[in-house]
Order: sequence, then C-alpha cells, then structure tokens
Amino acid sequence: MIADLYRPGPSPLHRLPAAAKLAALAAIGTALFAVPSLALSLGALALASILFAVARLGWRFAGRSMKAVLPVVLLVGAFQVWFAGWHEGALFAARLAALLLLAGLVTATTRPSDMADTIARAAVPLRPLGVDPRRIGLAFGLAIRFVPVLAAVASDIREAQAARGLHRSVLALAVPLVLRTLKTADEVAEAIEARS
Repeated sequence: MIADLYRPGPSPLHRLPAAAKLAALAAIGTALFAVPSLALSLGALALASILFAVARLGWRFAGRSMKAVLPVVLLVGAFQVWFAGWHEGALFAARLAALLLLAGLVTATTRPSDMADTIARAAVPLRPLGVDPRRIGLAFGLAIRFVPVLAAVASDIREAQAARGLHRSVLALAVPLVLRTLKTADEVAEAIEARS
C-alpha cells in the first residue's frame, strides 16, 4: 500500500468514481466511530477483505497493506487497553484497522489526480469563506504523493540505524523521520505557494 499507492486495474472498484469511493469511506468511518460495536468493526474488517478480493489487488498486496498498518493499530490498541480496558482496546483497534485498510483500498483503486479533482470540487462551496478549492485539491494531491516519499525516508533511516546497531530504537527512527518530514512539508508548502 505504501510503496505504490495507486494500482491500475480493471476491477469494478477501479471503475467506480472517486467521489463515490470517498463518500463511502466517509460514511463507513462515521458509522464505525459513531456506533461503538465490535461486531460492526469486525464486519468492516471483513468488508475490507472482500473488497481487496473484488479489486483484484492480490493477497500479497493485501498482506503488505496489513503489515503497513499493523504497528499503528497495535500501538493505539495497546494504549486503549491500558487506559480503557480490553473491550475498548479491541474495539478501537478493529475500527482503526478497518478504516486504514479501507482508506488504503480507496487510494489503491483511485488515481491521485481523480481524488485531488474530487476534493477540489467538494471544496467549491467553501469559496465564499475565502477557501481556494484549487489549492485544496493541489495540497491533497501533493499529500498523497508525499506518502511514498515518507515510506522511503523511513526505510532509509531504518537501514542507517540498523547499520549503527540501533535495530529496535524507536527514538532513533522517530527523531530523524520527524525532522525530514517537517523539511519536506516546508518544501511542499513552498511549492503550493509558488503555484498560487
């Protein structure tokens, strides 16, 4: 999911308009967090699995997608278990896993330009408030393209830290990653300003 965000293909999900996919993702995300039900969250996880098969992305791709979100899900789930108990931890982890997998599926089956155009069109009603829909779409498109860059940076930092013997140091990964992310975010902001 992280290395190559968009995967072209002939599936029905690929042919679905970006607006429909983004609206469905928003509706499912809202339902998952509005209704505190473990059964609903597990159902959304099952739906994500079925949709990965429908999208014909392959089990290897689905496995990589799950591997990419698993550390975040486990970390957040552990915090929830610690502060709110096992049921809340399992519920939040299932919600988050389902939402992240479905978001990854939308990203994998939708061209970034289509998503950016859809976001820009959705922002048109905000124009009277001083919002520039074109800039919103551009920022979204740049953010989507930013994800593989961050994944590559994290991989480079992990390799460099492993060479220094810091295999399991979260701090050794987090500090350089945050610094490089902020630097890249500044460059993206400058690019947006230059195009305006």
